[in-house]
Amino acid sequence: MIESLLVANRGEIARRVIRTAKRLGIRAIAVYSEADVGMPFVTEADEAVLIGPANPAESYRNTEAVLAAAKATGAQAIHPGYGFLSENADFAKAVVDNGLIWVGPSSEAIVAMGDKINARNLMAAAGVPVAPGTPDPMDTVEEALAAAERIGYPVMIKASAGGGGMGMAPAGDPESLAKEYDKVRGFAERMFGDGSVLVERYFPRIRHVEVQILGLADGTVVALGERECSVQRRNQKLVEESPSPGISEETRQRMLAAAVKAGEAVDYRNAGTVECLLDPSTGDFYFLEMNTRLQVEHPVTESVFGIDLVEAQLRVASGLPVEVPTTPSGHAIELRVNAEDPKRFLPGPGVVKEWVEPEGVRVDSGYGPGTTVTPFYDSLMAKVIVHAPTRAEAIEKAKAAVAGFTIVGPKCNLPFFAELLENEEFLSGDYDTGIVGRMR
Repeated sequence: MIESLLVANRGEIARRVIRTAKRLGIRAIAVYSEADVGMPFVTEADEAVLIGPANPAESYRNTEAVLAAAKATGAQAIHPGYGFLSENADFAKAVVDNGLIWVGPSSEAIVAMGDKINARNLMAAAGVPVAPGTPDPMDTVEEALAAAERIGYPVMIKASAGGGGMGMAPAGDPESLAKEYDKVRGFAERMFGDGSVLVERYFPRIRHVEVQILGLADGTVVALGERECSVQRRNQKLVEESPSPGISEETRQRMLAAAVKAGEAVDYRNAGTVECLLDPSTGDFYFLEMNTRLQVEHPVTESVFGIDLVEAQLRVASGLPVEVPTTPSGHAIELRVNAEDPKRFLPGPGVVKEWVEPEGVRVDSGYGPGTTVTPFYDSLMAKVIVHAPTRAEAIEKAKAAVAGFTIVGPKCNLPFFAELLENEEFLSGDYDTGIVGRMR
């Protein structure tokens, strides 16, 4: 087993990785920016290194600074968490080239899945269902218009290098496509340094369901159930649950098998997620993307399968076997508690004057009393995870947890969850990615 681990991240995910590392007797090393001095993940690590100012480009995304910290502390391995450098193939390669262990998939797998066009074509060749769309970049608006006519409106214009719900826009006719094409292409060039776009069928009513996969050290790829992720704002998730209340057992088994095929197609190692779009009217699903890292919502899978996915990651990276559970139990729901207003979901950073977590449930938090939510990073403050024998019981447990969570200072979306957990559409389980818009 790895003996010392540098966590190249911050907030709740850094704290969560550190927790497992320390339980396993691994020396846990944190890196932090000037904005994060005194944060819980820094104080709980066995050792912590200041790597730069608040700007992530000069700290958490600074490859040289992170590697220098690893060298200075004698770290044996690096865990990237999610976000920042977690899906940066050059960083993954640099970690290995510097004689360190990368707790994640190979840089080759990250490259293969990082480009949406390439990933789509790889999945199609492997027999994984993909939505009708373009196998090549659309270099001109004329090409995009011609492709849309072949596919049929409405369509989605997507940045090939995009991710996290960024760099995409729907178009219902040629006029809107022409306008959105330029916007998406320009955004992609600014944000990702790659203006390549593709065009795919757009489904006005769709569910977002994903499968947790784990590539073991011996080359085997296994699927650990699915997660329903359709409660979203701005194409970004707010609530996840497992198992999905919206799919049949037959669809579930087809989706799990397809996810294993996707992992095998790129010789996947470590934890990853295969994201799919599910058409609730037909039961058909389509590959959306593969996230080559640990997901924010991994705790719901941990809850229903009784596995520590971070420990599994560390075992795989160490070349050790993993005891993989095969039977899920009960129902789990995760709520992402963000520093944002509960109506328009606009960020609202600030000093945490009061922080009281609910009892009897899992809370993965990055903050506490006296800490500050700054505008430099994602607004995620904590994740509330509940687990119960049935979905109905899990919802009741979530209601109690929301009522028992007190945060004073930053804006907070807890009132939204109180509203959602009483919403008839959500309670029915028959909801889609438009549910938040219909609530607003």
